[in-house]
Amino acid sequence: MNPAVQAPFPATRFRRARQSPGIRALAQENTLSVGDLIWPVFVREGDGVAREEVPSMPGVHRLTVDAVAEAAREAADLGIPAICLFPYTPMDKRTSDCAEAWNPENLSNRATRAIKRAVPEMAVMTDVALDPYNIDGHDGFVVDGEIINDETVEALVRQTLSQAEAGADMIGPSDMMDGRIGAMRNALEAAGHRNVMILSYAAKYASAFYGPFRDAVGATGALKGDKKTYQMNPGNSDEALRLVARDLSEGADMVMVKPGMPYLDICRRVKDSFGVPTFAYQVSGEYAMIRAAALNGWIDGERAMAESLLGFKRAGCDGILTYFAPAMARALA
Repeated sequence: MNPAVQAPFPATRFRRARQSPGIRALAQENTLSVGDLIWPVFVREGDGVAREEVPSMPGVHRLTVDAVAEAAREAADLGIPAICLFPYTPMDKRTSDCAEAWNPENLSNRATRAIKRAVPEMAVMTDVALDPYNIDGHDGFVVDGEIINDETVEALVRQTLSQAEAGADMIGPSDMMDGRIGAMRNALEAAGHRNVMILSYAAKYASAFYGPFRDAVGATGALKGDKKTYQMNPGNSDEALRLVARDLSEGADMVMVKPGMPYLDICRRVKDSFGVPTFAYQVSGEYAMIRAAALNGWIDGERAMAESLLGFKRAGCDGILTYFAPAMARALA
């Protein structure tokens, strides 16, 4: 072959699209924005603006109701669109009947009202499950060692209505009881809360990555047994699609996969199969691993944070619950 007409090698040079920041930006397939972030926040009792660091989650604090309102203002200034509330309930209010879960004056409801007064435009998401109020540490009622389903669903409906009446924009059922989405949706409609959304923890796995969260809400040591009879088996993937399909049919507006990074394949399958708003929770153990490695100088913490969150977008997620939300918002700004 005449060298003058020989085809160039290589004909396609992928490095051309990587040669400068501007060109890399033009060729980038997925992007992360502050509008993708939901910030999980822990609420505790106390007066005044006070913060109490969670030892197993460096940089994460339990906040009094006043401090939560201040945090919501800061989040709004950063462009974060939503906060998700988790209460650190005092032990004297944790009972076998879990009545504090639907008390209009419980921590979650007071924090919701405080945020709505301070920052009306901030979307407030709440957690629906009995574990913060249950002396047994489980998401449902325990009878003779069994976590019972139907009676738990009735209690979760009461909790849902209490949160909606306090002003919650999004209800986040994390309990994994069967049939709870339909029961909650029917109750919300009947009570006139037609615009309250349900972001269902549709595929929540029985995971080892929740440990620091249990420290944060005071559940470490309280749990009797494990949650494997109602949370998903980590070895299952098809089951997640069946759960998502069921929750959507019962009235869920959006769905979530939890944990996040170990289950990015599930996020991708959910988004491809249903095309609905799909979220993931970058849970406490994921956050703690990145933060601990960064504090020890083993990784670049800011780059690892951004890379981990971009991975959720690449996997098809429309949004991420992450304790990194304020730090990531500042980095994006």
